[in-house]
Amino acid sequence: MRNFLEKFRKGVYVGDFVYGANDGIVTTFAVVAGATGALLPHGIIIILGLANLLADGFSMGASNYLALRSEKELGEHQGANSAHLLQHGFITFTAFVVAGFIPLLPYFLPVENQLTSFFWSAGLAAAAFFGVGAARTLLTGGNALKAGLEVFLIGGLASAVAFGVGWAVKTAFGIVI
Repeated sequence: MRNFLEKFRKGVYVGDFVYGANDGIVTTFAVVAGATGALLPHGIIIILGLANLLADGFSMGASNYLALRSEKELGEHQGANSAHLLQHGFITFTAFVVAGFIPLLPYFLPVENQLTSFFWSAGLAAAAFFGVGAARTLLTGGNALKAGLEVFLIGGLASAVAFGVGWAVKTAFGIVI
């Protein structure tokens, strides 16, 4: 455990953290945005969001582990043991789930209407995108404002696409909820 914490402080897992957190926010908010664009009910958004959060988080962590194990088997990561590779997967999963829950949080709070939940979700997602981008500069150096805006813009564009797809599919197929 001490070795793990030392590696975390030294930035060994920064890529896993940024990858997991950013993808967690993007995919969860994409579900929220797409479902809101399709005018799905509040409860459906929670179900879809949680299912996505846990399934995709697990998949991301496991895939990161398998990718690193494959690199090790090719000889690119000599000396990496299975426990170390599992730690990378664990960081990816944890960052995904923790950061990915942020856009879902407003749907668990009592609000006036679904649009209010969506605006709170969008605001929290925007802040989380910016925060993940800016936070990575604590270990990597660089301009926190630029890094934060970079992740914010990528996440914002992905979210806009999801909202548009939800609205377009509902409209094109005349889906009535």
